[in-house]
Amino acid sequence: MALNYVWLFFFLISFVVALVKLFLPASMGGDIQIFSKLLTGVFDSAKTGFDISIGLVGMMTLWLGIMKIGERAGMIDIFARAVQPFFKVLFPGVPKDHPANGSVMMNFSANMLGLDNAATPLGLKAMKELQEINPTKDTASNAQVMFLVLNTAGITIIPTSVIAIRQSMAIEQGLQGFNAADIFLPTLIVTFISFVAGMALVAFYQRINLFKLPVLVFLLGFGGLMVGAYTWLKQFPPEQMAIYIGMLGSLIIFSIIISFLVLGMVKRVNVYDAFIEGAKEGFGVAITIIPYLVAILVAISAFRTTGCMDYLVLGIGNLVAAVGLNTDFVPALPVGFMKPLSGGGARGLMVDVMKTYGVDSFQGKLAAIIQGSTETTFYVLAVYFGSVNIKKARHALVCGLFADFVALVVAIIIAYMFFK
Repeated sequence: MALNYVWLFFFLISFVVALVKLFLPASMGGDIQIFSKLLTGVFDSAKTGFDISIGLVGMMTLWLGIMKIGERAGMIDIFARAVQPFFKVLFPGVPKDHPANGSVMMNFSANMLGLDNAATPLGLKAMKELQEINPTKDTASNAQVMFLVLNTAGITIIPTSVIAIRQSMAIEQGLQGFNAADIFLPTLIVTFISFVAGMALVAFYQRINLFKLPVLVFLLGFGGLMVGAYTWLKQFPPEQMAIYIGMLGSLIIFSIIISFLVLGMVKRVNVYDAFIEGAKEGFGVAITIIPYLVAILVAISAFRTTGCMDYLVLGIGNLVAAVGLNTDFVPALPVGFMKPLSGGGARGLMVDVMKTYGVDSFQGKLAAIIQGSTETTFYVLAVYFGSVNIKKARHALVCGLFADFVALVVAIIIAYMFFK
């Protein structure tokens, strides 16, 4: 519903501003051709949305095929066993042998690996099992709140769709040798910090003691690896750092692919058939996003052609400049504002930033990091709680939005650290 109003706002305010410009004299910013430009921009954006979506087919087919191999080979189970001690601390109210423990851990593991097709059904299953031990059926339990916030602020190892869109747009923009994985490490760092922030706030509400060995080992281990990576990378200038980040991201992602294949071979999985089965879903996924991407891109086009986007960005930029800060990050902010409301809307805004400033620009990279490290909090809350008829979310929304805010702020800081 929120996106419905945002979408209508883009069109209606653009129409009003265009009417004003139509009748204003040229000396005051009037433009007799504004509606011609408006319509041309809308048609061009519709074509852009279609082209980008079709360009995703190859990447999504490849990745979903690889993910199916990992799923069949049991990578989710391996991750789930690895994080089991950590989750015991976060869900003290869930009985030790309750099946919800397994579903929660497997959902978290699937999200980390980018296995969205497996994560959602596992997540809904976990929420249903947690509802079985919920004494007040219309009110979210502590375990359900923690589970939802961990979903909205979950660590993302590989931002698959963002990398795929960046690669598709690089081809469209004629970039040769472009490495779409150069946002891998910054995105991972932002999601980790966002995850810790959301988890810590929920733990504060629920009086969970996080100073226990499994939590400290997880946080210090994960955090130590990222601090070590940044310590090594910061010795290089920004341009060279971006090259090394791309190299590191590519190495890790390809190593994960090889580990899936080797594990599948060890488990006697027919990896080729598994790949084909998963790959068949790739075309469907790419086609599915066409209407969503076209819808938001045409609305943004109208908003930008009439100058409304420039007014918005300029207004925020002036406020930022007034306190003495660099304003290069401002054009990517709308992505962060939209993401809690709609993943599709934020994706469209990200594409608009990349189209306007370039996929390899600072603004384009920041928009990609924001898109890959924040979550559609309102959507996740509605789907997960709605599936078990929970009406009172308690502190779930506050904690989820707090994690989104932390992710947005940290994404800006990290982008400057790596790419400026």
